[in-house]
Amino acid sequence: MAKEGIMHQMAKQTKQAVAEADIVVFIVDGRQGLTPHDKTITDFLRKSGRSVMLVINKSEGMKYTSVAADFYELGLGDPYVISAAHGDGVMDLVDESLNLAFAQRPSDTDDQDTHHRGVKIAIVGRPNVGKSTFVNTVLGEDRVIAFDMPGTTRDSIEIPFEREGRHYTLIDTAGIRRRGKVFEAIEKFSVVKTLQSISEANVVLLLLDAQQDISEQDAHIAGFVLESGRALVVGVNKWDGLTSDKRDEIKMDLERKLSFLSFAKFHFISALKSTGIGPLMKSIDAAYIAAMADLTTPKLTRALIEAVEHQQPRRKGSIRPKLRYAHQGGQNPPIVIIHGNALDSIEDNYKRYLEKHFRDTFSLTGTPLRIEFRSSKNPFARN
Repeated sequence: MAKEGIMHQMAKQTKQAVAEADIVVFIVDGRQGLTPHDKTITDFLRKSGRSVMLVINKSEGMKYTSVAADFYELGLGDPYVISAAHGDGVMDLVDESLNLAFAQRPSDTDDQDTHHRGVKIAIVGRPNVGKSTFVNTVLGEDRVIAFDMPGTTRDSIEIPFEREGRHYTLIDTAGIRRRGKVFEAIEKFSVVKTLQSISEANVVLLLLDAQQDISEQDAHIAGFVLESGRALVVGVNKWDGLTSDKRDEIKMDLERKLSFLSFAKFHFISALKSTGIGPLMKSIDAAYIAAMADLTTPKLTRALIEAVEHQQPRRKGSIRPKLRYAHQGGQNPPIVIIHGNALDSIEDNYKRYLEKHFRDTFSLTGTPLRIEFRSSKNPFARN
């Protein structure tokens, strides 16, 4: 096993995955044949005590007996012969592995897994801002590869865990670079998976690198989170070791470039040194509660009346919009639907005023809030 570098980290992750697995699918190369490395891996798997399915890949156009003969030497039983490129035997392999796994687990385990995944937190940001380090720090173990090289994480990785009696699922995503720098097909796939993870999350943690300037790309990522309507917490990572002047400069930069995220909590942390993680997790809990808030029609209408009494919308010509009542139209994000007359005349700044009033009234910190207007038709108006 490699002693250092990313290959060492990958080997550690492989060993940990085997230790936690119900079934190990050991894939060998049918074209290349049996190798000394295959034997070394087999020795490790045998010592692990896990059930192992030996799978011979790249078998297209070859007879079972000829491709499987050498691999019986490994002593892992009858091998499964497939062609991943052509799909031959893959579905049968999946069915067999699932049947074997279910047979070894208690019958209620999967129901428990389904119901205890908890709050889904997507961790997003540019490459190398410390997303995987943050995941490992929160979990208290090296669960994902954290290496000082952009592109280490390619796919979104979901990890259920429990903290202080609460259930969560952390989603470690690939770093998103500027569109002009996304060249490889696999990197484009990574970006798509990251955007999908944002859409499917309950709360998004946007990590920024305090030791780099807040970039246009950071603002683009934040804008997508806002557009998706997901609750948001911002973590400014690598805060340790900065001078007070540099910290003040960064805070001013954040206020200037990310002012549209005023609804979100900002935390200054060090994932590597595990500082600031507790308060950040509390903000994630609060953002989730705000995103899933149940706002009753009487309370919303009362808050609407208070807002109008304090400041009425401007007239448009001879017409002043009339806001009559409000009700909730959805959650994650909360949607407030306001009914009245001539509401299409309401200006954007008054809409922002209402958003702030509802947010302050119901303590909706950490989540976007959407307001929709629905005007009643005048039954006496001519067509």
